[in-house]
Amino acid sequence: MDTAQRSLVALARRYPLWPPLTSGCPATSTEEVSYPVEVAYAYDQVPAQLFDARPERGGLDRWAPLLPPLTAPGLGEGGTPLVELEPGVFVKDEARNPTWSHKDRLNRCTVSAALGSGAPGVVVASSGNHGASAAAFAARAGLRRVVLTGTAPPPAVDTFLHAYGAAVLPVPVEARWPLTRRIAGHFGLHPVSNQTPQAHTGHAFGAEGYKTVAHEIHAELGVPAAVFVPTGYGELLFGIHKGFAELHRLGVTDRVPRLIACEPAAGGPLTAALRQGLPAAWVETGPTDAYGVDCPVGGYRGVVAVRQSGDRSVLVTDEQARAAQAELGQAGLWAELSAAVGLAGLRAAPGEEFDGPVVCIPASAGFKDRGAGRGPREAPVAEWEAARARLLAAGLQE
Repeated sequence: MDTAQRSLVALARRYPLWPPLTSGCPATSTEEVSYPVEVAYAYDQVPAQLFDARPERGGLDRWAPLLPPLTAPGLGEGGTPLVELEPGVFVKDEARNPTWSHKDRLNRCTVSAALGSGAPGVVVASSGNHGASAAAFAARAGLRRVVLTGTAPPPAVDTFLHAYGAAVLPVPVEARWPLTRRIAGHFGLHPVSNQTPQAHTGHAFGAEGYKTVAHEIHAELGVPAAVFVPTGYGELLFGIHKGFAELHRLGVTDRVPRLIACEPAAGGPLTAALRQGLPAAWVETGPTDAYGVDCPVGGYRGVVAVRQSGDRSVLVTDEQARAAQAELGQAGLWAELSAAVGLAGLRAAPGEEFDGPVVCIPASAGFKDRGAGRGPREAPVAEWEAARARLLAAGLQE
């Protein structure tokens, strides 16, 4: 039911669906701000029964009428569980995706664009999750895959990338955009990540995959009062908003939920853009271990999502994120520190009233953290008294 690509800032400005635009809207972008495009659909042709059945785990194909063409094979992405932490507080555990992050929803769509465009492979600049996911889906589709990482990727992530047969290039952050463009042009690879240093635009098809998070939440819970989203460039935020907005447009729901973006307090470009009334903003970033959402520049997609949902962004410290990460661990969920920022955003607003359930999005698994596997090792024990003393110190009672 997809019909075209259109500018997100000038909705009347449309482009053919193919080829997918990977650097934003050519007509409206400026030297200061890159404006993204989105996929437009013929909503009057969407099957009325699309939202009748509860979705099962096994891929995005269930929602194909509201997605770009899914030409690449899937890996069972989506269908992640909605876990109740306490009455009225749920987490949508995106760590259960095939490469243990929400990026699998995006890359089913971006790699489909690469395959549909006839490209021999993909190139992606990523701090971790995006690169691993793109490499996995490209491998599944039989495409070449090149991943530009930071100069010191977490060892687990580096191993992860090589497991999918990716060509991995550690590069300084300031070199990622020019190198991505040069590699794409020279080798004919399809870029599946942002190429514009002025503001994040991302792939035209990618954020569409995140709409399925909203579809699945609605299928299990209806429309929650609020959704707390860990936010870097804002693509997940935008996709969830668009998914709920489409449900409302199609008459499936009578409202959209409040959408609350949660950013590291060490940066917060979306928060800065909202405060200053800008389409995007650059900020100086301080030290943070939440590297997956540590972004000096935001994008217009996040601004649109927050403004249209009628809510806001919140800034979260590393200490608040660690507390949320520990809380998720006590519930049996291992989340990356960056992914725990969503729950931290909820906990940072004590006493706030919500008219219904709220959902937080832990977006990826804990082994993606830089410090994973480097913690203190317990000394071996062989004797009863030593084991008993250790367990009593851990809080067990005799």
